[in-house]
Amino acid sequence: MPSTFFGLDIGKSGLYTAQGGLNTTAHNIANVETKGFTRQVVDQKAANALRTNGRNGMIGTGVDVTQIRQTRSQYYDEKYRNNNSIYGSYATKENYMSQIEGYLNEIQLQGFTTTFDKMYDTLQELGKDPANLTVRNQVTNVAQSFCEYFNSLFTNLKETQEDCNFEIKNQVNRVNAIAAEIASLTKQINVVEIGGTNANDLRDQRNVLVDELSSIINVSVEETPNGVVGLKDYVVKVDGQTLVDTYDTHLLSVKPRANRNNQTDADGLYDIVWDNGQQFNPYAPTQTGSIKALFEVRDGNNADNLQGTVTAYVGMHSVVMKNMTVKDETKLNIPESGEIVVGTVKYEYEAFEVSVDKVTGGYTCEFFLKEPVRANAEEEPSGIGRCVDYKGVPYYMAQMNEFLRTYARKFNEIHKSGKDLNGESGLDFFVGANKVSGQEYRMGTYGKDGATEYDPYSFNSQTGAFEPDGTTVVYSSYYHITAENIRVNSELQKDAKKFAAASEVVNGVGNYDVADALLALKKDTTMFRQGKPAAFLQTLVAEVGIDSKAAKDFSKSQQNLVNSIDNQRLSVSGVDTEEEAMNLMRYQQAYNLSAKVISVMNEIYDKLINYMGV
Repeated sequence: MPSTFFGLDIGKSGLYTAQGGLNTTAHNIANVETKGFTRQVVDQKAANALRTNGRNGMIGTGVDVTQIRQTRSQYYDEKYRNNNSIYGSYATKENYMSQIEGYLNEIQLQGFTTTFDKMYDTLQELGKDPANLTVRNQVTNVAQSFCEYFNSLFTNLKETQEDCNFEIKNQVNRVNAIAAEIASLTKQINVVEIGGTNANDLRDQRNVLVDELSSIINVSVEETPNGVVGLKDYVVKVDGQTLVDTYDTHLLSVKPRANRNNQTDADGLYDIVWDNGQQFNPYAPTQTGSIKALFEVRDGNNADNLQGTVTAYVGMHSVVMKNMTVKDETKLNIPESGEIVVGTVKYEYEAFEVSVDKVTGGYTCEFFLKEPVRANAEEEPSGIGRCVDYKGVPYYMAQMNEFLRTYARKFNEIHKSGKDLNGESGLDFFVGANKVSGQEYRMGTYGKDGATEYDPYSFNSQTGAFEPDGTTVVYSSYYHITAENIRVNSELQKDAKKFAAASEVVNGVGNYDVADALLALKKDTTMFRQGKPAAFLQTLVAEVGIDSKAAKDFSKSQQNLVNSIDNQRLSVSGVDTEEEAMNLMRYQQAYNLSAKVISVMNEIYDKLINYMGV
């Protein structure tokens, strides 16, 4: 039989349980606007009954609180994080693609179109008076403004690439910081829970961090008992690689590239490596998040890197690539020196030389290696840089380079067919400048006697600079002209008489047939498959507009999906103020009734002790 005072214990258990419910409800209401807070509930059950020997059977002993738990759905957590990672990718692309769109919109607004039209206006004026030095100066000055427009556009795109690169470093640092915080919180949670208590609020803090991490990089989370009561292992993985292993972290770091992937890449672009030296692959099909988007915008070349086949044998100091995917120097976008992959083996090259078969027109490229070949290769697939299937900064740079090289080659060919006012053959009108020395690349070999040679069937990546005696410029390819370095020939800028407006000076200074041919280039539809020169760039603007809008639309659509999933998650884990208000009343009534039980039992015991004593 229970003791005489057993009723007080039952009332006390009900009082404590109701008070626990009131406190938990108050805690929920206080955190109704707290980000990541998960609603908590009190789980209770009837206390263990007492077995009696009489016919009464078992006697109840009150109520026990088994735990204060969170109402959280692991299914919705996983669903939210997967979609949040996709949203992080689209939101990042939307931001940077809108920047690129803003730069290229100048082509249609007041940048390229205005300068291009003005250049042809001055050429038209030159036709009225070919000997007028003032008009000739206007032609070269406006043409230089045309070049400077592309120089500026290139600078803006390069800054975008560098911004992406800087943001990659920031994001990696944030991933590492989050990983360290998760490991620290996991340790605190296990310290609390080994004593049999749920560390609900600490778990909320950890879940918020994992949610944030999911927008940067795709993650998966697994929590399992480790064999010790109350302790659990908590593992966070990134694309199959372990980032957090309970209390330990495997951190990421950025490593500047030794070589560029594309000709016009900024120097020192980062790759990501794990702390064990293993390469992190941000381009993997399963990878999502803002980090992947940053790499795609920074490195995206529309899957148009140079590829081919190579046959090489151990000890060779150069390799020849055949069956090249790029067969036009205007489209060639590989760095002057860099890295070539033959099969699975990487080699650094210090220069390359392109040759074109005069009969078939087939392209081959010989790469001069810094170290000899280490493994034999028979028609092995090879490539320069990385194939990134996204239209990012390198793609738009390459498109501008292609436009300028094609246009400059045609313009120069016409200009060099004429004679200047001194009766000398026309020079290259558009040239490129070495970004280190500032000296100009010329499209021919200019000797002391003014004789020229031009071999359109080969060129070397390292040629194009002045010889040491300062008198000769060796042959350079249009590969050396880019949006970064294009300019009007300095000799033409200094001396307007060197502009070749006529095919023959003997026809008189009034002849302007070469200038007329240059004027016709504006409407030439044979240079580009898009049509006139302006149409090439207008198509480019349309491309970036489509890509930017796609990123914006996908970002908005994905954000709506993430919000919808989050609302579903909140329907389980969020705090409903109306429901909590009802719980307050329910627990208040339970508390009052338990207090009443204690009051009644107190009166009974008073009668029993004070009035029945002998």
